[in-house]
Amino acid sequence: MKGNVLVVDDEQIVLRSCERILIPEGYGVKTVSSAKEAIGLLVNNSYDLILTDLKMPEMNGLEFMKQVRTKDPDINIVVITGYPSQESIKESLDLRIIDYLPKPFSPALLLEVVNKGVEFKKKGAVPESKDEAYNEEAAIKLDDIIQNYKNKPGSLIPVLQKAQELIGYLPPVVQRHVARGLRVPVSEVHGVVSFYSFFTMKPKGKHNIRVCLGTACYVKGAEEIIKKVSDGLKIEVGGITPDKKFSLETVRCLGACGLAPVVVVDKDTFGPINPVKVLDLLKDF
Repeated sequence: MKGNVLVVDDEQIVLRSCERILIPEGYGVKTVSSAKEAIGLLVNNSYDLILTDLKMPEMNGLEFMKQVRTKDPDINIVVITGYPSQESIKESLDLRIIDYLPKPFSPALLLEVVNKGVEFKKKGAVPESKDEAYNEEAAIKLDDIIQNYKNKPGSLIPVLQKAQELIGYLPPVVQRHVARGLRVPVSEVHGVVSFYSFFTMKPKGKHNIRVCLGTACYVKGAEEIIKKVSDGLKIEVGGITPDKKFSLETVRCLGACGLAPVVVVDKDTFGPINPVKVLDLLKDF
């Protein structure tokens, strides 16, 4: 079994969808429709990952997560929400969520988030890694960035933005550097990097290809687009070609559902894309 997942949501369609998608992939899935019931399950059961809605009767997701943290400070939590607000996002991040799922979500996106969450749990921490872009000179510049922002309110996001501009992406070793410099938990830094789509933890090629996995794009062939690009460039999602010319990643939503399916190359948006002809799009690059 890949891992045990607890899903908490008052919408039956969400619970059934999670079972239908995750169980065939080798996950143990327990679903409940109330946060109070979920709290009871945590007394005698352990889970690798919790998926929880924010808006629920009797007890909302934020209160549920606060109680979960008192019972298991280290369990990984992913928020499911159809109506994210800046305040709920901030409170969720304060409770150290590692990711979120927008409603409605595609099967591919659910699997991506769950795979990442369970893998993160098994590793127990963000693994260190070396990278040629993070050298002594870059570390000194990153220290300067942290020094300029460390005493300002809400400094974490601007520091991460500057760090990504400096290094190109945010590998675990950079996240740890930022956490030490700002004196915040590594889990908080990782939560912010995971939550916001404009941050990336993997290096990018000269031309970065993003394929939307939002529901509108998914039903119109997003998975076929990913396969065509992956096979054509011989890279996996999250990978980079040996010549560092192209990288491939998926995103949750690009806000262009009317153009579905959508592909973005660098800063240019293309759609609707014919999956069969998607490689023709890359010839100009």
